[in-house]
Amino acid sequence: MTPLAWGRRVAPDFRARVRAIADGLSTDPNYLMACMAFESAGTFRPDVKNGAGSGAVGLIQFMPQTAGQLHTTTGKLALMTAVDQLDFVDLYFRPWRGRMHNLGDVYMPILWPDAVGKPDSYVMFSEGDAHPARYLQNRGLDADHSGRITRGEVCAAVAAKLAAGMLPANAA
Repeated sequence: MTPLAWGRRVAPDFRARVRAIADGLSTDPNYLMACMAFESAGTFRPDVKNGAGSGAVGLIQFMPQTAGQLHTTTGKLALMTAVDQLDFVDLYFRPWRGRMHNLGDVYMPILWPDAVGKPDSYVMFSEGDAHPARYLQNRGLDADHSGRITRGEVCAAVAAKLAAGMLPANAA
């Protein structure tokens, strides 16, 4: 079996479940692992909270409203095992099944679903848009400090997580 990004950070049953989810979604399991590593600050903990205070929690930082749409709560998600929370990761990604062709397409449903399938030049957030808080909450992704966050900038940050996860010390 080929190594899985960040596989050394999780249990064998977690790795097996991620592979099964990726297969069902027609995407690469390494992409899912990189996204979860990025969102959970490399912890893969189901109870990890969003540092910006959004109320998001878990492997892909489920927002309270999103948890409700999945018929659960962030409180319940935080109390699950990581493997159990993967069932909700799977449910969350199902609407994008067959549309996640690259790492960016796997990450975009987490951060900004409208950006799935868009080019890397697509501007996701900017200082001057109608909702400046979106930019402020994500300004760390504005790599060139232009006041605009493009899909490409976001993808580069997640790609760095993937590359680190594939290092021999991290992959399994």
